[in-house]
Amino acid sequence: MDFLNHPCEDKDLLLGQLSRIVEVSLTLNSTLDPEQLLQYIIKTASELLDCEAASILLYDEKRGELFFATAANAAKQLAAIPVPLEGSIAGTIFLENRPLIINNAQQDPRHYAQVGEQINFQTRTLLGVPMRIRNRVTGVLEALNKRSGEFTQADTDLLSVVASQAAIAIQNARLIQALQKAYDELSRVDKLKSDFISIASHELRTPLGVLLGYATFLQEESQGQASEMAAKVLNSALKLRELVEAMTNLNLIQVGSTRMEFRTIPIQQVISSAVKEIQIAAEAKNQKLSFNLPEKALIVQADPEKLKLVFVNLLNNAVRFTQPEGEIWVRVIPMHNEAWVEIQDNGVGIPPDELENIFKEFYQVEDHMTRRVGGLGLGLSIARGIVKLHNGRIWAESGGEGQGSTFKVVLPSVGATGSLQP
Repeated sequence: MDFLNHPCEDKDLLLGQLSRIVEVSLTLNSTLDPEQLLQYIIKTASELLDCEAASILLYDEKRGELFFATAANAAKQLAAIPVPLEGSIAGTIFLENRPLIINNAQQDPRHYAQVGEQINFQTRTLLGVPMRIRNRVTGVLEALNKRSGEFTQADTDLLSVVASQAAIAIQNARLIQALQKAYDELSRVDKLKSDFISIASHELRTPLGVLLGYATFLQEESQGQASEMAAKVLNSALKLRELVEAMTNLNLIQVGSTRMEFRTIPIQQVISSAVKEIQIAAEAKNQKLSFNLPEKALIVQADPEKLKLVFVNLLNNAVRFTQPEGEIWVRVIPMHNEAWVEIQDNGVGIPPDELENIFKEFYQVEDHMTRRVGGLGLGLSIARGIVKLHNGRIWAESGGEGQGSTFKVVLPSVGATGSLQP
């Protein structure tokens, strides 16, 4: 059916209806607020069909009934009145998936009189059409009391066009509303997580400080087995402090409250400082650290302590995932207006499908119940966050398991100056 195929004596009326249909389509597809959308649909239906009122009934899947989503001047009163599928005009339209014209509603046994009594509205004539999404009926759009004459087939076709557009628009609005609700819930959970990390790391600092102080004192003052036990306590406390610092750094980066103090410095200076910090761990595993640093100072704008943490995390990662007596290479390469830093190892390697995942928070390639290497899985997340704060890039490359890994950090460079040697 197509209302355009029906004869129309008033060409101006037909052109006006065509224009309004186009306007309706544009408006329905740009209105995301469900209540505004419903009100616009019934207002449009009433105006297009020149009738006293219109209403939208949607299907409640849980109750198996129709309910008034909105109706002219009576939405709140009608909302509490369920409309049964059996024995009602709207229910018949819904179940049989076909339009109905009732030009003497009071005499129709399916007329649900309770609705009119509730809002003091008498229905004389009624046109109802199913609202469909593909082949699924989702509700019913009704036009009530034609102001002049009776409802016709042309009215049915016109209202069917509005109903088909309205069904899709309502579905889209609901999906967007559900998506927004899910997003809000995720934001709430994310805030709870950030608050928890912030509170936990803050509260752990005081007892950790006391523990470190006593452990250091006992190690210095004790001898023999007592000194060894104190050393184990101290090492465990230091590891716990590293975890607390990692959580704190990640949280600061995520909430965007990290304070950066940029200075103009040679990147070699930052890398050398990071290597000194990790040297003991490498020596403990008899690993060989090799360097290839330019003689000329390669200058970058950076927060030295924050940038140092990037290379400490990357080097620590290389040490942990490289076997004893393995090798780690550190290279700095000037390239155009950038400083490229590569940290390569001949360790366990990374599966190709994990190269991006390893930068996610708390992510470990090994299962957390069976993995051989400790840690929270925060080091690479923190490194990426800090590199981004320096307007840089970071990524990993690997030929796969057992073929080692290479981490590359690229930072904007101010340029190269004279020799680093005094």
